[in-house]
Amino acid sequence: MPTVTDRTPLLENGNGAQRPKPFYKRVIDTLSAEGEPSWLRSYKFFLFGSYLNILLVFVPLSFVSHFLDWDAALRFSFSFIAIMPLAALLGTATDQLSLKLGQTLSGLLNASFGNAVEIIVGIAALLQGELRIVQTSLLGSILSNLLLVLGCSFLAGGTKFSESNFQVTAAQASSSLMTLTCITLVIPAAYHSAKSHSGGLEGGANETSIALINALDPRGELGLDSMDAGSLHGLKIISRGTAILLLIVYIAYLFFQLKTHSYLYTPTVQVEEEEEPEMNIWAAGSALLIVTVITSFCADYLVASIEETANRYSIPKPFIGLILLPIVANAAEHVTSVWMALKNKMELTIGICVGSSIQIAAFVVPLLVIVGWITHHDLTLFFADFETIVLFVSVLLVNFLIQDGKSNYMEGLMLLTLYLVIALAFWVS
Repeated sequence: MPTVTDRTPLLENGNGAQRPKPFYKRVIDTLSAEGEPSWLRSYKFFLFGSYLNILLVFVPLSFVSHFLDWDAALRFSFSFIAIMPLAALLGTATDQLSLKLGQTLSGLLNASFGNAVEIIVGIAALLQGELRIVQTSLLGSILSNLLLVLGCSFLAGGTKFSESNFQVTAAQASSSLMTLTCITLVIPAAYHSAKSHSGGLEGGANETSIALINALDPRGELGLDSMDAGSLHGLKIISRGTAILLLIVYIAYLFFQLKTHSYLYTPTVQVEEEEEPEMNIWAAGSALLIVTVITSFCADYLVASIEETANRYSIPKPFIGLILLPIVANAAEHVTSVWMALKNKMELTIGICVGSSIQIAAFVVPLLVIVGWITHHDLTLFFADFETIVLFVSVLLVNFLIQDGKSNYMEGLMLLTLYLVIALAFWVS
Protein backbone atom coordinates (compact mmCIF):
# COMPACT_ATOMS: atom_id res chain seq x y z
CA MET A 1 0.00 0.00 0.00
CA PRO A 2 1.51 3.39 -0.96
CA THR A 3 2.49 5.77 1.83
CA VAL A 4 0.09 8.67 2.36
CA THR A 5 1.78 12.10 2.60
CA ASP A 6 0.63 15.70 2.59
CA ARG A 7 1.11 15.69 -1.21
CA THR A 8 -1.12 12.67 -1.83
CA PRO A 9 -4.13 13.81 -3.96
CA LEU A 10 -7.49 13.70 -2.17
CA LEU A 11 -9.20 12.41 -5.33
CA GLU A 12 -7.99 9.41 -7.28
CA ASN A 13 -7.59 11.29 -10.51
CA GLY A 14 -6.05 14.38 -8.96
CA ASN A 15 -2.39 14.84 -9.95
CA GLY A 16 -2.50 11.47 -11.69
CA ALA A 17 -5.11 12.56 -14.23
CA GLN A 18 -4.29 11.49 -17.76
CA ARG A 19 -3.55 14.17 -20.30
CA PRO A 20 -6.15 14.46 -23.07
CA LYS A 21 -5.26 12.66 -26.29
CA PRO A 22 -4.03 14.73 -29.22
CA PHE A 23 -6.65 15.66 -31.80
CA TYR A 24 -5.33 13.31 -34.51
CA LYS A 25 -5.47 10.34 -32.09
CA ARG A 26 -9.06 11.15 -31.20
CA VAL A 27 -9.91 11.25 -34.93
CA ILE A 28 -8.22 7.84 -35.42
CA ASP A 29 -10.16 6.40 -32.46
CA THR A 30 -13.40 7.71 -33.90
CA LEU A 31 -12.70 6.30 -37.37
CA SER A 32 -11.60 2.96 -35.94
CA ALA A 33 -15.17 2.62 -34.54
CA GLU A 34 -14.06 0.87 -31.37
CA GLY A 35 -16.96 -1.08 -29.85
CA GLU A 36 -18.89 -0.91 -33.13
CA PRO A 37 -18.85 -3.15 -36.22
CA SER A 38 -15.59 -2.81 -38.16
CA TRP A 39 -15.41 -1.11 -41.55
CA LEU A 40 -14.97 -4.49 -43.25
CA ARG A 41 -17.95 -6.02 -41.49
CA SER A 42 -20.02 -2.89 -42.13
CA TYR A 43 -19.42 -2.83 -45.88
CA LYS A 44 -19.77 -6.62 -46.10
CA PHE A 45 -23.27 -6.29 -44.65
CA PHE A 46 -23.99 -3.26 -46.84
CA LEU A 47 -23.02 -4.92 -50.13
CA PHE A 48 -23.96 -8.56 -49.46
CA GLY A 49 -26.86 -8.17 -47.02
CA SER A 50 -29.62 -8.47 -49.64
CA TYR A 51 -30.25 -10.58 -52.73
CA LEU A 52 -31.46 -7.39 -54.44
CA ASN A 53 -27.82 -6.20 -54.54
CA ILE A 54 -27.19 -8.70 -57.36
CA LEU A 55 -28.73 -6.03 -59.58
CA LEU A 56 -25.77 -3.74 -58.82
CA VAL A 57 -24.09 -5.27 -61.89
CA PHE A 58 -26.36 -2.97 -63.91
CA VAL A 59 -24.67 0.14 -62.43
CA PRO A 60 -21.47 -0.18 -64.54
CA LEU A 61 -23.65 -1.24 -67.51
CA SER A 62 -25.61 2.02 -67.10
CA PHE A 63 -22.35 4.04 -67.24
CA VAL A 64 -20.94 2.08 -70.19
CA SER A 65 -24.14 2.23 -72.25
CA HIS A 66 -24.36 5.99 -71.73
CA PHE A 67 -20.76 6.80 -72.70
CA LEU A 68 -20.77 4.39 -75.67
CA ASP A 69 -24.18 5.74 -76.76
CA TRP A 70 -25.92 2.38 -77.05
CA ASP A 71 -29.57 2.02 -78.08
CA ALA A 72 -31.96 4.21 -76.05
CA ALA A 73 -33.91 1.19 -74.79
CA LEU A 74 -30.71 -0.38 -73.40
CA ARG A 75 -29.63 2.87 -71.75
CA PHE A 76 -33.09 3.31 -70.23
CA SER A 77 -33.36 -0.33 -69.07
CA PHE A 78 -29.88 -0.50 -67.53
CA SER A 79 -30.31 2.78 -65.63
CA PHE A 80 -33.87 1.80 -64.65
CA ILE A 81 -32.74 -1.51 -63.11
CA ALA A 82 -29.57 -0.01 -61.57
CA ILE A 83 -31.58 2.49 -59.51
CA MET A 84 -33.59 -0.29 -57.79
CA PRO A 85 -30.73 -1.74 -55.66
CA LEU A 86 -29.31 1.78 -55.17
CA ALA A 87 -32.65 2.90 -53.69
CA ALA A 88 -32.56 -0.09 -51.34
CA LEU A 89 -28.96 0.72 -50.31
CA LEU A 90 -29.96 4.32 -49.56
CA GLY A 91 -32.65 2.96 -47.25
CA THR A 92 -30.20 0.55 -45.57
CA ALA A 93 -27.60 3.27 -44.92
CA THR A 94 -30.28 5.63 -43.56
CA ASP A 95 -31.67 2.92 -41.25
CA GLN A 96 -28.20 2.07 -39.91
CA LEU A 97 -27.50 5.74 -39.20
CA SER A 98 -30.89 6.05 -37.49
CA LEU A 99 -29.99 3.29 -35.00
CA LYS A 100 -27.12 5.38 -33.62
CA LEU A 101 -28.95 8.71 -33.50
CA GLY A 102 -31.67 9.91 -31.18
CA GLN A 103 -35.37 9.69 -32.08
CA THR A 104 -35.55 13.28 -33.30
CA LEU A 105 -32.41 13.14 -35.45
CA SER A 106 -33.46 9.72 -36.71
CA GLY A 107 -36.84 11.10 -37.77
CA LEU A 108 -35.25 14.09 -39.49
CA LEU A 109 -32.81 11.82 -41.31
CA ASN A 110 -35.58 9.56 -42.56
CA ALA A 111 -37.60 12.60 -43.59
CA SER A 112 -34.65 13.99 -45.56
CA PHE A 113 -33.40 10.80 -47.22
CA GLY A 114 -36.64 8.82 -47.25
CA ASN A 115 -37.33 9.97 -50.80
CA ALA A 116 -33.76 10.66 -51.93
CA VAL A 117 -34.31 8.88 -55.26
CA GLU A 118 -37.32 11.06 -56.09
CA ILE A 119 -35.32 14.20 -55.26
CA ILE A 120 -32.32 13.05 -57.34
CA VAL A 121 -34.44 12.01 -60.35
CA GLY A 122 -36.52 15.20 -60.04
CA ILE A 123 -33.50 17.52 -59.97
CA ALA A 124 -31.85 15.62 -62.88
CA ALA A 125 -35.02 15.98 -64.98
CA LEU A 126 -35.50 19.61 -63.92
CA LEU A 127 -31.98 20.63 -64.95
CA GLN A 128 -32.50 18.94 -68.33
CA GLY A 129 -35.74 20.90 -68.86
CA GLU A 130 -37.96 17.79 -68.61
CA LEU A 131 -40.62 19.55 -66.54
CA ARG A 132 -43.31 17.08 -67.60
CA ILE A 133 -41.25 14.15 -66.33
CA VAL A 134 -40.68 15.99 -63.03
CA GLN A 135 -44.41 16.48 -62.53
CA THR A 136 -45.53 12.99 -63.56
CA SER A 137 -42.77 11.20 -61.61
CA LEU A 138 -43.64 13.08 -58.40
CA LEU A 139 -47.37 12.54 -58.88
CA GLY A 140 -46.66 8.89 -59.71
CA SER A 141 -44.66 8.45 -56.49
CA ILE A 142 -47.57 9.79 -54.44
CA LEU A 143 -50.08 7.52 -56.22
CA SER A 144 -47.72 4.55 -56.01
CA ASN A 145 -47.39 4.91 -52.23
CA LEU A 146 -51.06 5.63 -51.59
CA LEU A 147 -52.59 3.04 -53.93
CA LEU A 148 -50.07 0.40 -55.04
CA VAL A 149 -47.89 0.01 -51.91
CA LEU A 150 -50.69 0.55 -49.37
CA GLY A 151 -53.05 -1.63 -51.43
CA CYS A 152 -50.54 -4.51 -51.62
CA SER A 153 -49.90 -4.15 -47.87
CA PHE A 154 -53.60 -4.26 -46.96
CA LEU A 155 -54.09 -7.22 -49.30
CA ALA A 156 -51.07 -9.12 -47.93
CA GLY A 157 -52.03 -8.41 -44.32
CA GLY A 158 -55.64 -9.38 -45.04
CA THR A 159 -54.65 -12.80 -46.33
CA LYS A 160 -53.00 -13.58 -42.96
CA PHE A 161 -55.22 -11.65 -40.53
CA SER A 162 -58.97 -11.15 -40.93
CA GLU A 163 -58.58 -7.56 -39.71
CA SER A 164 -55.63 -5.34 -38.77
CA ASN A 165 -55.85 -2.31 -36.47
CA PHE A 166 -53.85 0.92 -36.35
CA GLN A 167 -53.85 4.26 -34.49
CA VAL A 168 -56.78 6.28 -35.92
CA THR A 169 -55.74 9.77 -34.72
CA ALA A 170 -52.25 9.62 -36.25
CA ALA A 171 -53.59 8.17 -39.51
CA GLN A 172 -56.24 10.90 -39.74
CA ALA A 173 -53.70 13.65 -38.98
CA SER A 174 -51.47 12.34 -41.77
CA SER A 175 -54.32 11.93 -44.24
CA SER A 176 -55.59 15.45 -43.44
CA LEU A 177 -52.18 16.91 -44.31
CA MET A 178 -52.21 14.81 -47.49
CA THR A 179 -55.62 16.35 -48.32
CA LEU A 180 -54.21 19.86 -47.74
CA THR A 181 -51.31 19.24 -50.13
CA CYS A 182 -53.78 17.85 -52.68
CA ILE A 183 -55.89 21.04 -52.41
CA THR A 184 -52.78 23.17 -52.99
CA LEU A 185 -52.47 21.43 -56.37
CA VAL A 186 -56.15 21.92 -57.15
CA ILE A 187 -55.94 25.73 -56.69
CA PRO A 188 -53.32 26.32 -59.46
CA ALA A 189 -55.41 24.07 -61.76
CA ALA A 190 -58.52 26.08 -60.94
CA TYR A 191 -56.61 29.34 -61.55
CA HIS A 192 -55.38 28.02 -64.92
CA SER A 193 -58.90 26.94 -65.88
CA ALA A 194 -60.39 30.33 -64.92
CA LYS A 195 -57.76 32.31 -66.83
CA SER A 196 -57.96 30.04 -69.88
CA HIS A 197 -61.75 30.31 -70.13
CA SER A 198 -61.68 34.06 -69.57
CA GLY A 199 -59.99 34.61 -72.92
CA GLY A 200 -56.36 33.47 -72.60
CA LEU A 201 -54.40 34.78 -75.55
CA GLU A 202 -57.41 35.94 -77.51
CA GLY A 203 -57.07 39.65 -78.04
CA GLY A 204 -53.95 39.66 -75.87
CA ALA A 205 -51.48 37.68 -77.89
CA ASN A 206 -48.15 39.41 -78.16
CA GLU A 207 -44.51 38.52 -78.50
CA THR A 208 -43.93 38.70 -74.73
CA SER A 209 -46.69 36.16 -74.00
CA ILE A 210 -45.51 33.78 -76.70
CA ALA A 211 -41.88 34.06 -75.53
CA LEU A 212 -42.89 33.32 -71.93
CA ILE A 213 -44.95 30.30 -72.97
CA ASN A 214 -42.10 28.95 -75.10
CA ALA A 215 -39.67 29.40 -72.21
CA LEU A 216 -41.94 27.67 -69.70
CA ASP A 217 -43.32 25.01 -72.01
CA PRO A 218 -41.08 24.59 -75.09
CA ARG A 219 -42.62 21.22 -76.03
CA GLY A 220 -46.23 22.28 -75.44
CA GLU A 221 -46.63 19.52 -72.82
CA LEU A 222 -47.73 21.53 -69.78
CA GLY A 223 -50.94 23.04 -71.18
CA LEU A 224 -49.85 26.67 -70.74
CA ASP A 225 -50.48 27.78 -74.34
CA SER A 226 -53.91 29.22 -73.48
CA MET A 227 -52.59 31.74 -70.93
CA ASP A 228 -51.30 35.28 -71.41
CA ALA A 229 -48.16 36.78 -69.84
CA GLY A 230 -49.98 38.21 -66.80
CA SER A 231 -51.70 34.90 -66.05
CA LEU A 232 -48.41 32.99 -66.36
CA HIS A 233 -46.74 35.42 -63.95
CA GLY A 234 -49.64 34.95 -61.53
CA LEU A 235 -49.33 31.16 -61.77
CA LYS A 236 -45.62 31.35 -60.92
CA ILE A 237 -46.32 33.59 -57.89
CA ILE A 238 -49.05 31.20 -56.64
CA SER A 239 -46.74 28.18 -57.07
CA ARG A 240 -43.72 29.73 -55.36
CA GLY A 241 -45.71 31.21 -52.48
CA THR A 242 -47.55 27.91 -51.94
CA ALA A 243 -44.23 26.00 -52.05
CA ILE A 244 -42.79 28.14 -49.25
CA LEU A 245 -45.95 27.73 -47.14
CA LEU A 246 -45.98 23.95 -47.68
CA LEU A 247 -42.37 23.69 -46.51
CA ILE A 248 -43.28 25.59 -43.33
CA VAL A 249 -46.26 23.26 -42.75
CA TYR A 250 -44.02 20.24 -43.33
CA ILE A 251 -41.51 21.45 -40.72
CA ALA A 252 -44.42 21.94 -38.29
CA TYR A 253 -45.64 18.41 -39.12
CA LEU A 254 -42.19 16.99 -38.28
CA PHE A 255 -42.25 18.85 -34.95
CA PHE A 256 -45.78 17.51 -34.31
CA GLN A 257 -44.79 13.94 -35.21
CA LEU A 258 -41.39 13.78 -33.52
CA LYS A 259 -41.79 16.07 -30.51
CA THR A 260 -45.16 17.29 -29.26
CA HIS A 261 -47.40 14.37 -30.31
CA SER A 262 -44.90 11.57 -30.80
CA TYR A 263 -47.05 9.27 -28.63
CA LEU A 264 -49.64 9.15 -31.41
CA TYR A 265 -47.10 7.51 -33.70
CA THR A 266 -45.87 4.90 -31.20
CA PRO A 267 -46.86 1.41 -32.41
CA THR A 268 -49.39 -0.36 -30.18
CA VAL A 269 -47.37 -3.57 -30.60
CA GLN A 270 -43.94 -2.81 -29.17
CA VAL A 271 -40.81 -4.28 -30.74
CA GLU A 272 -39.60 -7.19 -28.58
CA GLU A 273 -35.89 -6.46 -28.71
CA GLU A 274 -33.78 -3.55 -29.82
CA GLU A 275 -32.12 -3.95 -33.21
CA GLU A 276 -28.35 -4.14 -33.13
CA PRO A 277 -26.48 -1.99 -35.69
CA GLU A 278 -24.72 -3.86 -38.49
CA MET A 279 -22.63 -0.84 -39.57
CA ASN A 280 -20.61 1.72 -37.65
CA ILE A 281 -21.81 5.29 -37.98
CA TRP A 282 -18.90 6.48 -40.16
CA ALA A 283 -19.24 3.55 -42.57
CA ALA A 284 -22.99 4.16 -42.83
CA GLY A 285 -22.46 7.90 -43.46
CA SER A 286 -19.80 7.31 -46.12
CA ALA A 287 -21.96 4.63 -47.78
CA LEU A 288 -24.91 7.04 -47.86
CA LEU A 289 -22.78 9.71 -49.53
CA ILE A 290 -21.26 7.33 -52.13
CA VAL A 291 -24.59 5.75 -53.08
CA THR A 292 -26.25 9.18 -53.37
CA VAL A 293 -23.58 10.32 -55.86
CA ILE A 294 -23.83 7.10 -57.93
CA THR A 295 -27.64 7.33 -57.91
CA SER A 296 -27.48 10.90 -59.20
CA PHE A 297 -25.44 9.77 -62.23
CA CYS A 298 -27.74 6.83 -62.99
CA ALA A 299 -30.79 9.10 -62.63
CA ASP A 300 -29.22 11.60 -65.02
CA TYR A 301 -28.60 8.86 -67.62
CA LEU A 302 -32.13 7.52 -67.12
CA VAL A 303 -33.75 10.91 -67.72
CA ALA A 304 -31.51 11.57 -70.74
CA SER A 305 -32.79 8.39 -72.43
CA ILE A 306 -36.52 8.89 -71.76
CA GLU A 307 -37.28 11.17 -74.73
CA GLU A 308 -35.68 8.88 -77.33
CA THR A 309 -37.13 5.71 -75.76
CA ALA A 310 -40.64 7.18 -75.66
CA ASN A 311 -40.50 8.31 -79.30
CA ARG A 312 -38.82 5.21 -80.73
CA TYR A 313 -40.96 2.61 -78.92
CA SER A 314 -44.24 4.61 -78.73
CA ILE A 315 -44.40 4.59 -74.93
CA PRO A 316 -46.36 7.60 -73.57
CA LYS A 317 -44.07 9.87 -71.51
CA PRO A 318 -46.76 10.37 -68.82
CA PHE A 319 -46.87 6.57 -68.39
CA ILE A 320 -43.08 6.42 -67.96
CA GLY A 321 -43.13 9.24 -65.40
CA LEU A 322 -46.29 8.18 -63.57
CA ILE A 323 -45.96 4.39 -63.48
CA LEU A 324 -42.44 3.15 -64.33
CA LEU A 325 -40.19 5.63 -62.49
CA PRO A 326 -42.09 5.39 -59.15
CA ILE A 327 -41.82 1.57 -59.24
CA VAL A 328 -38.03 1.99 -59.28
CA ALA A 329 -37.97 4.61 -56.54
CA ASN A 330 -40.43 2.80 -54.26
CA ALA A 331 -39.16 -0.78 -54.70
CA ALA A 332 -37.50 -0.93 -51.26
CA GLU A 333 -40.44 0.77 -49.51
CA HIS A 334 -42.84 -1.62 -51.23
CA VAL A 335 -41.09 -4.70 -49.84
CA THR A 336 -40.71 -3.21 -46.33
CA SER A 337 -44.35 -2.10 -46.16
CA VAL A 338 -45.73 -5.50 -47.22
CA TRP A 339 -43.37 -7.25 -44.79
CA MET A 340 -44.59 -5.08 -41.89
CA ALA A 341 -48.23 -5.77 -42.86
CA LEU A 342 -47.56 -9.52 -42.77
CA LYS A 343 -46.23 -9.03 -39.21
CA ASN A 344 -49.46 -7.15 -38.31
CA LYS A 345 -47.49 -3.92 -37.69
CA MET A 346 -49.98 -1.77 -39.55
CA GLU A 347 -48.88 1.51 -37.90
CA LEU A 348 -45.50 1.10 -39.56
CA THR A 349 -47.16 0.31 -42.89
CA ILE A 350 -49.33 3.44 -42.69
CA GLY A 351 -46.27 5.45 -41.65
CA ILE A 352 -44.28 4.22 -44.65
CA CYS A 353 -47.03 4.69 -47.27
CA VAL A 354 -48.88 7.82 -46.15
CA GLY A 355 -45.77 9.35 -44.54
CA SER A 356 -43.76 8.91 -47.74
CA SER A 357 -46.57 10.49 -49.79
CA ILE A 358 -46.60 13.47 -47.42
CA GLN A 359 -42.83 13.84 -47.78
CA ILE A 360 -43.17 14.01 -51.55
CA ALA A 361 -46.23 16.30 -51.66
CA ALA A 362 -45.24 18.68 -48.84
CA PHE A 363 -41.44 18.57 -49.09
CA VAL A 364 -40.09 17.25 -52.41
CA VAL A 365 -42.57 19.03 -54.73
CA PRO A 366 -42.15 22.47 -53.04
CA LEU A 367 -38.39 21.92 -52.87
CA LEU A 368 -38.18 21.30 -56.62
CA VAL A 369 -40.35 24.36 -57.32
CA ILE A 370 -37.87 26.48 -55.34
CA VAL A 371 -34.84 24.77 -56.98
CA GLY A 372 -36.43 25.53 -60.37
CA TRP A 373 -36.94 29.14 -59.28
CA ILE A 374 -33.24 29.43 -58.36
CA THR A 375 -31.98 27.69 -61.54
CA HIS A 376 -34.46 29.54 -63.83
CA HIS A 377 -36.41 26.39 -64.69
CA ASP A 378 -39.90 27.63 -63.94
CA LEU A 379 -41.61 24.57 -62.48
CA THR A 380 -45.13 25.38 -61.28
CA LEU A 381 -47.71 23.57 -59.17
CA PHE A 382 -50.09 23.45 -62.14
CA PHE A 383 -50.61 19.82 -63.05
CA ALA A 384 -52.94 18.88 -65.90
CA ASP A 385 -56.62 18.87 -64.91
CA PHE A 386 -56.86 15.11 -65.45
CA GLU A 387 -53.87 14.43 -63.17
CA THR A 388 -55.20 16.75 -60.47
CA ILE A 389 -58.56 14.95 -60.46
CA VAL A 390 -56.82 11.56 -60.33
CA LEU A 391 -54.79 12.65 -57.27
CA PHE A 392 -57.88 14.11 -55.57
CA VAL A 393 -60.01 10.95 -55.92
CA SER A 394 -57.07 8.79 -54.79
CA VAL A 395 -56.58 10.81 -51.59
CA LEU A 396 -60.36 10.75 -51.07
CA LEU A 397 -60.50 6.94 -51.30
CA VAL A 398 -57.54 6.51 -48.91
CA ASN A 399 -59.19 8.88 -46.41
CA PHE A 400 -62.41 6.85 -46.52
CA LEU A 401 -60.60 3.55 -46.01
CA ILE A 402 -58.36 4.50 -43.07
CA GLN A 403 -60.82 6.60 -41.06
CA ASP A 404 -62.07 3.57 -39.04
CA GLY A 405 -58.57 2.46 -37.97
CA LYS A 406 -59.02 -1.02 -39.49
CA SER A 407 -57.88 -2.70 -42.69
CA ASN A 408 -58.67 -5.92 -44.55
CA TYR A 409 -57.90 -7.54 -47.91
CA MET A 410 -61.01 -6.03 -49.56
CA GLU A 411 -59.75 -2.49 -48.91
CA GLY A 412 -56.39 -3.45 -50.43
CA LEU A 413 -58.16 -4.79 -53.51
CA MET A 414 -60.04 -1.48 -53.91
CA LEU A 415 -56.81 0.54 -53.80
CA LEU A 416 -55.08 -1.74 -56.32
CA THR A 417 -58.09 -1.58 -58.66
CA LEU A 418 -58.02 2.22 -58.70
CA TYR A 419 -54.26 2.17 -59.36
CA LEU A 420 -54.66 -0.19 -62.35
CA VAL A 421 -57.49 1.97 -63.78
CA ILE A 422 -55.23 5.06 -63.50
CA ALA A 423 -52.32 3.19 -65.13
CA LEU A 424 -54.60 2.15 -68.01
CA ALA A 425 -55.84 5.72 -68.44
CA PHE A 426 -52.30 7.12 -68.63
CA TRP A 427 -51.22 4.42 -71.10
CA VAL A 428 -53.88 5.51 -73.60
CA SER A 429 -53.43 9.22 -72.88
